Amino acid sequence: MPLLNASLTDAVFTMSRDVTVDEVNGLLRDAANGPLLGILGYEDRPLVSADYTNDTRSGIVDGLSTMVVDGRMLKVLVWYDNEYGYAFRMVELASKVASTLGATSL
Repeated sequence: MPLLNASLTDAVFTMSRDVTVDEVNGLLRDAANGPLLGILGYEDRPLVSADYTNDTRSGIVDGLSTMVVDGRMLKVLVWYDNEYGYAFRMVELASKVASTLGATSL
């Protein structure tokens, strides 16, 4: 069932060294466009919660909201459509398991 709005995770980390918003966003953007393509997203457009519904990725970093306080306190906001993203991860997992059992498709 489609949701009217997406959910938001507000994650705060204490870093072991000083970081910058540009550094963190660059790493997250690279991960979203590389090894986590299709699983993690990155956005630097000013979107609202409804823009993240029906998205198959597990989470989408809101790059405009990334904050660093005093160099080591990092705050990252990650939007997600809980049902849609979860369902797609389960289909991917089932496909991988099926392929190890010799199945050609689900």
